[in-house]
Amino acid sequence: MINYLNSFNLLSDNELGQISPHLTVRVLKKGEYFIKEGRICSEIAFVKSGILRSFYTKDNGEEITYCITFENNLSTAYSSYITGQKSPESIQALTRTDLLILKKEDIERMSENSLNWMKLLRHLAEQQYVEMERRIFSYQKEKANERYIELLNEHPDYIRHIPLQYLASYLGITPRHLSRIRKELSL
Repeated sequence: MINYLNSFNLLSDNELGQISPHLTVRVLKKGEYFIKEGRICSEIAFVKSGILRSFYTKDNGEEITYCITFENNLSTAYSSYITGQKSPESIQALTRTDLLILKKEDIERMSENSLNWMKLLRHLAEQQYVEMERRIFSYQKEKANERYIELLNEHPDYIRHIPLQYLASYLGITPRHLSRIRKELSL
């Protein structure tokens, strides 16, 4: 996590050193939750290893996977984290997942005393926005097979760990359509 945050070149060594005492380790087994819908999220997780999926449940019970977080990335139920209201989403481990957890109160305390922490938090929020915009545009501009190929190119080692129904939902297609795409690509 220190290397990840250091990659933004915003925090001094002293500021980076403030993080370690506040980090806790959490291990999720496959299927366990980082946060469940209806609860308030007051933590940010750094994925050391494993895969998380963020999803919401429609009124008919269908689960829609809208985000997959791979290792060396941050995850949180962002709207709940910001507003302090109940989360409309759940975040679940798709594999055994090792997390480093940082509590919101600790982040706020560090940012109260550091302009650099505030810059980092703004930068992370901006990244979330850009990623969301990129996903929206990809649904509107790209075909499903193009989205799948991009995911396959970016994370080839992880794709086999994601169940077909979650991967299809993430891509905005049915599992049957994803099976056809996979078959076409293997020819």
